[in-house]
Amino acid sequence: MKSLARAAPTIAVSLAELIEMRHRVREVQLFSRPGQRSPLIGLHHSKLRGRGVDFDQVRVYQAGDDVRNIDWRVTARTQEPHTKLFHEERERPIFILVEQSRQLFFGSARAFKSTLAAQIAALFGWATLEHNDRVGGLVFGDLDHYEIKPRRSKQSLLQLLNRLVRVNAALTTDARPASDPLGSALRRAREVLRPGSLAIVICDERALSDAAEQQLSLLSRHCDLVLLPISDPMDHALPAAGLLRFGLGSAQLEVDTNDAELLRVYKASAQRRRGRWQRLAQKLGVLVLPLSTQADPVDQLREYTSSRPRPGAWAGTAP
Repeated sequence: MKSLARAAPTIAVSLAELIEMRHRVREVQLFSRPGQRSPLIGLHHSKLRGRGVDFDQVRVYQAGDDVRNIDWRVTARTQEPHTKLFHEERERPIFILVEQSRQLFFGSARAFKSTLAAQIAALFGWATLEHNDRVGGLVFGDLDHYEIKPRRSKQSLLQLLNRLVRVNAALTTDARPASDPLGSALRRAREVLRPGSLAIVICDERALSDAAEQQLSLLSRHCDLVLLPISDPMDHALPAAGLLRFGLGSAQLEVDTNDAELLRVYKASAQRRRGRWQRLAQKLGVLVLPLSTQADPVDQLREYTSSRPRPGAWAGTAP
């Protein structure tokens, strides 16, 4: 008889697994292709204007403008020289910030949150190289962070994935937690990222502190952002399973999941966290794509891209 027991979640990732993610890039369109637009294409236009493929606007001719771009119809109508401007598609740095802290070392579904974060980082990394952009990133945890300078090179991505696997393998529940690993990583990103870069932020849903929110606001002034908060089903609701015992290092906690008021308060707290991400995304005008350990990461991203969410809009719950 076939067992009905649910498989244990994947606890750790291997380099081979992250390299294999390159074969799944074609399953979901993360960046633009000529003549097409995807949910992330709007984040790939340079903030600078120049000669390119997408028309932007017409304005009064200024000294130094390319005379080949003069709009003769508007010039004739207004009796004043006008020139066409275009959005310029450029190779750009894409910087992947991925958390591997103790709070991600948990999972009740198909994978630990730390594993899902690594898989998503690899997927975006391979998609970046396929799009001929420069890829780099920062792996951050409870104590340290490891930075890879963006380059249009497979070697650069492999350095990032190697470091990611090593940090992932070292995760334990006994690690000394940092006060605000996301805030510290974002401060470093502000120091190294040049204007016009795209920052992919993959972190625990619980990581959005006041300091981290401030750093994201500052970073968004000169960089584009995609926010991918990761959660597990048990972050949002506890099962009615009687008395549950949780352990963290030497600390122990007992929770009575038959307590209706406890379950209500727990669920309300999760809703406030998700609402905070939503409000921040709307305020900054950036994409937020919440992901869950409950489903395959590529399937989740495919659902978002097919629904064509707009920047700043809440993309909904993960499948």
